[in-house]
Amino acid sequence: MDIKDYHYQLDFQVRDYECDLQGIVNNAVYLNYLEHARHEFMYEKGIDFAALHKEGKDLVVVRMEIDYKYSLTSRDRFVVRLKVDQESRLKLAFFQEIYRVPDQKLILQAKVVGVCLHKGKPVAVPEIIQALKS
Repeated sequence: MDIKDYHYQLDFQVRDYECDLQGIVNNAVYLNYLEHARHEFMYEKGIDFAALHKEGKDLVVVRMEIDYKYSLTSRDRFVVRLKVDQESRLKLAFFQEIYRVPDQKLILQAKVVGVCLHKGKPVAVPEIIQALKS
């Protein structure tokens, strides 16, 4: 994707404790990076998880596909970029990529699919979809 195609990006730096014995970021840690970027994006768009929960609505991940391309190591700086799209009436897809800074080496590509549950049942939430796409 071209940088202008993204809806959001967030900068990070690898912390020592996120690395495994091989000296690279543990594969599960990347899930935290991706989630944090999605949450910050949604907060920036005015979506409040606590308020939604009080209404009985919860945004949840139902599917995740990840292609690991290259490893990050301690103190690496990187950026998580994302684009969101409506996949169906009920599902949102977040297309996320991680790039090392400053060389822009592609580290990871992911597709994360989420839905909104209202009292445990999937529902369409047009106001959330509109907020994320604006």
